Amino acid sequence: MSAGAGRTGCFIAVDIMLDMAENEGVVDIFNCIRELRSQRVNMVQTEEQYVFVHDAILEACLCGNTAIPVCEFRAIYYNISRLDPQTNSSQIKDEFQTLNIVTPRVRPEDCSVGLLPRNHDKNRSMDVLSADRCLPFLISVDGESSNYINAALMDSHKQPAAFIVTQHPLPNTMGDFWRLVFDYNCSSIVMLNEMDAAQLCMQYWPEKSSCCYGPIQVEFISADIDEDIINRIFRICNMARPQDGYRLVQHFQFIGWPAYRDTPLSKRSILQLVRRLAKWQEQYDGGDGRTVVHCL
Repeated sequence: MSAGAGRTGCFIAVDIMLDMAENEGVVDIFNCIRELRSQRVNMVQTEEQYVFVHDAILEACLCGNTAIPVCEFRAIYYNISRLDPQTNSSQIKDEFQTLNIVTPRVRPEDCSVGLLPRNHDKNRSMDVLSADRCLPFLISVDGESSNYINAALMDSHKQPAAFIVTQHPLPNTMGDFWRLVFDYNCSSIVMLNEMDAAQLCMQYWPEKSSCCYGPIQVEFISADIDEDIINRIFRICNMARPQDGYRLVQHFQFIGWPAYRDTPLSKRSILQLVRRLAKWQEQYDGGDGRTVVHCL
């Protein structure tokens, strides 16, 4: 266990190497840390910290500063999108390739919970699992069902763990899905995929009635359709804990993104979806409720 010197060494080494890279065009992490260790014991104490310094410098050297002022976004986006006739590429294409290089890889050992035999049938694909450190473990009790759901907590710009990303519920995980919505105080659900019974993407909500999914009762309140968005409002409660009261949840089904396309049919409609979500969040709970987002 580091007494703090290891972390201090990481920070100082990264700072020194960034200056060296900018001023000299080279880096020498090995000798930098060797010099730090000669001045204070345990500077960059573990192998993981040593690798982290390399990863941080690699990301800085490959990516640089990618922040763009809003007032300059249009001009900069135009420039980075232009095709270079000599390379037949563009800066934005190169940037995406760099992103693929520096993205951390999730290893099988990072997803040990999802890989447990008892949880296999709760995963739509064994190739798309959440890392253990990001899992939202279910709290509501549902018979012998485990507390696992293939989902991940993710931060927004303003709020930690504001989003929960998950798969479209399977027939055997609909109860788990609604437990997730209830347990984590989710006020919104965003559905980005089409329903397809052949692919087990079935409807997981009641239509003009109420229905129980595991211990969670879901009551249909209203629905309306506006262009590419179907808005539904549900009232949910935990039948095993009626003292917890009920909660309102708005379900946004986005129908402007066909399965055969990588991108939505309309930029305007996806922006409208984002605005409606933000408006509902602010009206209903002051923006504190989480949002579940799912596709296949």
